[in-house]
Amino acid sequence: MYSYLKGIIKEIEPTKITLEIHDIGYHLITPNPYDFTIDDVVKVYVFQYVREDEISLYGFKTIEAKELFMQLLSVKGIGPKSALAVLASAEVSEIIRAIEASDTKYLNRFPGIGPKASQQIVLDLKGKITHSPMTIKQSNKLSDVEDALRALGYKTKEINRVVKELDRTKETALLIKDALKLISN
Repeated sequence: MYSYLKGIIKEIEPTKITLEIHDIGYHLITPNPYDFTIDDVVKVYVFQYVREDEISLYGFKTIEAKELFMQLLSVKGIGPKSALAVLASAEVSEIIRAIEASDTKYLNRFPGIGPKASQQIVLDLKGKITHSPMTIKQSNKLSDVEDALRALGYKTKEINRVVKELDRTKETALLIKDALKLISN
């Protein structure tokens, strides 16, 4: 799985950009290709979408846009085209606000999103969206700690008890040490 690609924008088309990295051009489908500028060196957050008949790379200017795209894909009935249409039509913060406020009328205005789809988005994502980089970073640290403890053979019940008590401002390695100390007490 890719996290991001860094390269030079070589082409901009209505639905995608071409990002050149070491003489290889990657087509990245993006919500707003014209947000990019030809010959700029950029970091593009990418998501690889794989289905039996398709392998595509989707590119985003921010990690928040990529995360929201992935969360939209988890909603029943929402595919990549609909998720891209949503992201192309509004700012990430506005979309999140609409979901959290259960504003289905706002969500209905996006191409390919009807009343049923907007209700499903609210049902599946309300209260579950992480949209702050710090929250994402912290949740990744905690999931790393959980994975490490699980790999050491600890039970989920023990892990959940200990993770709640950890100081989330510390680095992952220190969090693992603290968790091990808490488990042993």
